[in-house]
Amino acid sequence: MSADGGRKQFWKRNAAKVPGSIQHVYGAQHPPFDPLLHANLIKPGNKPQTTPVKPKKATTFQEFESITSDAWDVGDDDDELLAMAAQNLNIEVVMETANKVIENHSKLQEQQKQQEDASEKCEEEEEEAAAEEEEEEEEEEVMSELSFRPEPNPYSDGRMVKSFSEAHIATSKEGAFDRVPLQRQQSLPHRPVIPMVARMADQNTSGTLAMTEREASRLDKFKQLLAGPNTDLEELRKLSWSGIPRQVRPITWKLLSGYLPANVERRESTLQRKRQEYFGFIEQYYDSRNDEHHQDTYRQIFERILFIWAIRHPASGYVQGINDLVTPFFVVYVFEYIEEEVENFDVSSLPEEVLRNIEADSFWCMSKLLDGIQDNYTFAQPGIQRKVKALEELVSRIDESVHRHLQHYEVEYLQFAFRWMNNLLMRELPLRCTIRLWDTYQAEPEGFSHFHLYVCAAFLVQWRKEILEEKDFQGLMILLQNLPTMHWGNEEISVLLAEAYRLKYAFADAPNHYKR
Repeated sequence: MSADGGRKQFWKRNAAKVPGSIQHVYGAQHPPFDPLLHANLIKPGNKPQTTPVKPKKATTFQEFESITSDAWDVGDDDDELLAMAAQNLNIEVVMETANKVIENHSKLQEQQKQQEDASEKCEEEEEEAAAEEEEEEEEEEVMSELSFRPEPNPYSDGRMVKSFSEAHIATSKEGAFDRVPLQRQQSLPHRPVIPMVARMADQNTSGTLAMTEREASRLDKFKQLLAGPNTDLEELRKLSWSGIPRQVRPITWKLLSGYLPANVERRESTLQRKRQEYFGFIEQYYDSRNDEHHQDTYRQIFERILFIWAIRHPASGYVQGINDLVTPFFVVYVFEYIEEEVENFDVSSLPEEVLRNIEADSFWCMSKLLDGIQDNYTFAQPGIQRKVKALEELVSRIDESVHRHLQHYEVEYLQFAFRWMNNLLMRELPLRCTIRLWDTYQAEPEGFSHFHLYVCAAFLVQWRKEILEEKDFQGLMILLQNLPTMHWGNEEISVLLAEAYRLKYAFADAPNHYKR
């Protein structure tokens, strides 16, 4: 019992020290402690702590008045002090001091004026510089708009400026435009898709530009060859290898692809028959599954073309990338009926009969192209697998440094070249360059299925310097998926094709040369 009593006394005696004991807290949610209101909380033996305060000495109003009376006195003594100071001042000293103050003030004013003049001059110079920059920007815009027009050059003999990269070649020492080095585009690893309907501004794709004598002569040769009763396709291929003039490209492509016969008298009947056959497929397969009426837009036209092709080729069906192959045919055949740029043209404004003809012609020509490379789009795409492997072997022979550099940083050819084969370089080149490239593909035997391999090899080696400068996997992939070709024109494509032809001449007839 004594022990229990001791425990109770301990807990009572040390209640304030026990952890978790309830304490009164006064703060934001509690009023201040008031002894009157909380008297029951105060124990009888405890007195509230108070801060000792010194008692203030009481003062009477008379004492306060005597202490502060001088605050309201009028300063009569100030006048006397001023008078005494005036008598003691030296007039010469006063005048000298005043003159110094005036001189200092005038100097300060001059300095401020000079600073203001300098600031105004700087502002005028800045405005002039800004105006000069605006003029330069306007000149650059004009040059970019006229980049494909003939430019007088004492070293070019009046040749046509075919691409933006040529527009910066210096023409004279005074006011010359220095050639601007092409810089690699920096972007994410996934390359933004080049617009399919891009500007067609070059001498072979735009009929609104002035033609040189050489181009006019080539156009006359094409017209004479096409005007005969039976077109010599072999001669037509020779002429087309170096590019086809825009005016005769539609009929030339139809002849070289095998869509139209060489005999002139049979062409019209063949066109009518093939167009009726295509729209028979539309009525039989497409319209029966789609209740909507024909909408003559790019999307609807391409959808019908791809749907009918997939129905007629069940072994492959539709594979992503085939849609790109329709675009060059569609754009070229639209140019047969319009003069302006396709990207600014509303196709729905064309007559319905014209649109039907363009759609049917695009379908049949695309089908002819795919017939030669259909194994690219069958299950597992074996055609592309073989071509990528052949590209790797070919590059290892023609440029071992590039090949070893890609191997060192573990870059597989399939990672970048698959798209080159699947889309025939359409995602790597502007559309104007693709159309020029296809001029040669149409003229070259097995151009799309065989010659394209050598074009891809030449295209890869074209960027040899940029590839060797990259020192990691990510940099190489960004480069290879974002090659800076947006300003390419016919000249760059002609050089590329010439190098590809050289490679074909060296390796095509001796495939063991590039097999390990």
